[in-house]
Amino acid sequence: MATMSSAQIDDFAWLDATAQAALVRSKQVKPLDLVDAAIARIERLNPQLNAVILRLYDQARAAAQSEELPDGPFRGVPFLIKDLVASYSGVRQASGCALMKDFVAPHDSELVRRLKRAGLIIMGKTNTPELGILPTTEPRLFGASHNPWNLNRTTGGSSGGSSAAVAAGLVPAAHGNDGGGSIRIPASCCGLFGLKPTRGRVPLGPDFGDLLGGLVAEHAITRSVRDSAALLDAVAGPESGDPYAAPALARPFLQEVGAAPGRLRIGFSSKAPAGTPVHPDCVSAVEDAAKLCAELGHTVEEASPVINGPAFRDTFVSIWAASVAWNIVIAERLTRRKAQPEDFEPLTWALVEMGRKISAADYMLAWTMLQGICRVIAQFFETYDMWLTPTVSQPPPPLGHFDSSVEAPLLALSRATEFVAFTPFANATGQPAMSVPLFWNAEGLPVGVHFAARFGDEASLFRLAAQLEQARPWAQRRPPVSA
Repeated sequence: MATMSSAQIDDFAWLDATAQAALVRSKQVKPLDLVDAAIARIERLNPQLNAVILRLYDQARAAAQSEELPDGPFRGVPFLIKDLVASYSGVRQASGCALMKDFVAPHDSELVRRLKRAGLIIMGKTNTPELGILPTTEPRLFGASHNPWNLNRTTGGSSGGSSAAVAAGLVPAAHGNDGGGSIRIPASCCGLFGLKPTRGRVPLGPDFGDLLGGLVAEHAITRSVRDSAALLDAVAGPESGDPYAAPALARPFLQEVGAAPGRLRIGFSSKAPAGTPVHPDCVSAVEDAAKLCAELGHTVEEASPVINGPAFRDTFVSIWAASVAWNIVIAERLTRRKAQPEDFEPLTWALVEMGRKISAADYMLAWTMLQGICRVIAQFFETYDMWLTPTVSQPPPPLGHFDSSVEAPLLALSRATEFVAFTPFANATGQPAMSVPLFWNAEGLPVGVHFAARFGDEASLFRLAAQLEQARPWAQRRPPVSA
């Protein structure tokens, strides 16, 4: 590695994970070359980004040189995992909160085991908001992550550290999870491809059967569509003891990339179901995507499910608050400490108090109401193959936009629900959905567009995404903080 120039190191940075793995497979480079190149870029760029909050360089270099490195599809490729849900044995798992700052995971999660079996080399852990609550990555514990397109803007959240790292070329892909848009939102903010799989597609064991009643899905944030497909192939499939599984696949997801999508019927809308104002740039992004889809031969018309948006929002928030209260109980058991208000940010504690007031009957009633709305959305997909909307309601806001105070702790929640006006529906229904980076505004900020498909139909999303990627390539775009 010492003989390689900085230009050669940076050349690795803009290859996707599939291309990096091909270099290793053909013996043009060694896994250690890729690892050392990633270390060099993290050390150079992370001080500006604060994307990586825990470095695992010694473990990564040891894995890269080990004869036992698995010969999986991504053998030798550097990867980062988000510091939330996915556990790495013997490594701190803070989940962005002070109460958990000294907790060390006792085992690998099943997802991490599968990532390792795929040959990926885990370089470290990425920043996340406290307990993954907000759609921005500005935890009090670790400080804000900065968007490489504009350091004063949010990366989105809760997988914001992973998105900043991939967008700036620290690694070609990184882990993310999604309970209300937490893969798709930061993908939109950072100009990346982000797909939330179908409920039950990726296991959450051994610690969880499902999370938040099935709202949470695990996957990754990538630059290329083929990486997302191949990574999902590597980690998908039920684990013994799972409460349910996603529908079986007709063939591997990677085979869908480049396959003809057929003539899809796409309903599009730029209006938020809850009546939230939508920024003109986000409207333009949807109109541009709708036009592109029509030019590619799809049937595109303005249409969306008839949803009681305010009812959905209020019900989702109730379930979210109950889940935060539950999360605190889990944290107390893991750390053997009693949670105190000073351990948490004002919004988190306000949600804990809100969640503790929700009775078991109220919680079950909220799910009944939410599932009724899900039925309406499912009926929409009896007519349409895709639902196209903005990913978020505005371009990446300035850092601090989602701040809260002891005096007004719920201000951040109000702003968050306005920002995430579209993504939570797919978490509620369990449907697969993706944010695609087709649009940049006049300020040079990425503005993603959101496609949701029928339950179990990631295949159609991958086929369409690959077609869009070919028609409107985005991989050549480089954010200012990447050199």
